[in-house]
Amino acid sequence: RAPAGSSTASVAGMEELLSRSVPPLPPYETKEKAPPPAELRSAEFVRYYRALEAGPPRAELLTRLARDFGVDHGRVAEFSAKVLQAREQQRELGALLQAEDRLRYYLNPQYRGLFQHLGRLEGGLRFLVELRGDLVEGLATKAVDGPHVKEMNGVLKNMLSEWFSTGFLNLERVTWQSPCEVLQKISDSEAVHPVRNWVDMKRRVGSYRRCYFFSHCAIPGEPLIVLHVALTSDISSSIQAIVKEVPPLETEDTDKITTAIFYSISLTQQGLQGVELGTYLIKRVVKELQKELPQIKAFSTLSPIPGFTKWLVGLLSSQTKELERNELFTESEWQEISEITGDSTTEMLKKLLNNNEWVRSEKLVKVLHSPFMRLCAWYLYGEKHRGYALNPVANFHLQNGSVMWRINWMADTSPRGIAASCGMMVNYRYFLEDTASNSAAYLGTTQIKASEQVLSLVSQFQQNSKL
Repeated sequence: RAPAGSSTASVAGMEELLSRSVPPLPPYETKEKAPPPAELRSAEFVRYYRALEAGPPRAELLTRLARDFGVDHGRVAEFSAKVLQAREQQRELGALLQAEDRLRYYLNPQYRGLFQHLGRLEGGLRFLVELRGDLVEGLATKAVDGPHVKEMNGVLKNMLSEWFSTGFLNLERVTWQSPCEVLQKISDSEAVHPVRNWVDMKRRVGSYRRCYFFSHCAIPGEPLIVLHVALTSDISSSIQAIVKEVPPLETEDTDKITTAIFYSISLTQQGLQGVELGTYLIKRVVKELQKELPQIKAFSTLSPIPGFTKWLVGLLSSQTKELERNELFTESEWQEISEITGDSTTEMLKKLLNNNEWVRSEKLVKVLHSPFMRLCAWYLYGEKHRGYALNPVANFHLQNGSVMWRINWMADTSPRGIAASCGMMVNYRYFLEDTASNSAAYLGTTQIKASEQVLSLVSQFQQNSKL
């Protein structure tokens, strides 16, 4: 158990535990011969950590681990100087490479050794995913902070990326016959379109549906990331039809299936955030579907547009501050909006967007259709972060080589869909023969491949909205 008593006692106990558990970095000369630390010490660290309460006690331990067991900066400076010296003296290549190898060795933080030993323990990999989950959450809530902790988070993410590379992952399909715990986990982890009940879950793994997940050979049967697919005859423009309440009791007619729609991808483990799993999962599922249903010709997503409403409200706010006239809408659009709301200020529109009320007015839905579609096209296509698409879902699918294919009006009329993206969704289409070149073009030159519909909406935005 974690030491009780005063906080000084617990801090001392924590320091003692860390100095026992974290193996010292052996001298470079003996690195191959260094004895592995006793398994018991790594197991003791796991027990101690799990006995700590989530929150400040764990944050304290993680902060100390990152701060006190990082890189030996003195050694790094010493061997950096030796690399420079070897270059300046133009010594033979072998000497330079050896100096670089020493430097590389001393750039390893001490806690990396602990993570390596934990990864070899039975159940150790699962523990490291939990520990990184705490780190990710702590960094997001500022419970842990500072360059040391950020560095440790990056080191652990890179280690997990190697341990969770495709060679160690198994693709598993979920059906209604899958173990109850698996169905429960998949239901709980659904982040895009929450599962309402067991009937809903049964529908999502039933006819005209496929559900797959990756598990890891060291954590068998545990879903790490889940992909839901709808098998349809055309590219869906509304999520309601896919996740509707009533389960049809029909058996699949494969002649009706020509299209696969990826409508939800959810990571179940926060500790694997930033580890490249989604791309591989989509690629593996495409192969699986091609084998099972070779007649499928179209692969597309029906994706949410998180952040669009927030972005739009932000724009309306900045417009209000500058001048009390709106530059996102044409004169006639603004006049119609003002007539329906009985108010000619942007404040009114902001309020209606913030409380989802605008959807209750058929007239308002009709008049906002055109301006919101072009604003959404611009948000997806034109708004950038470091040169790439600002919207994270767009950025993910574009990196995978998809085409921004179609923006759909009132495609998600759930309260969540209205609140996040004014009810709009987008199809990213995967043309398999072009995904590699599209991906290379996007990553290399930030060029977005988009359809006529999207480009036409973007040019309408450029003509009618002055930003």
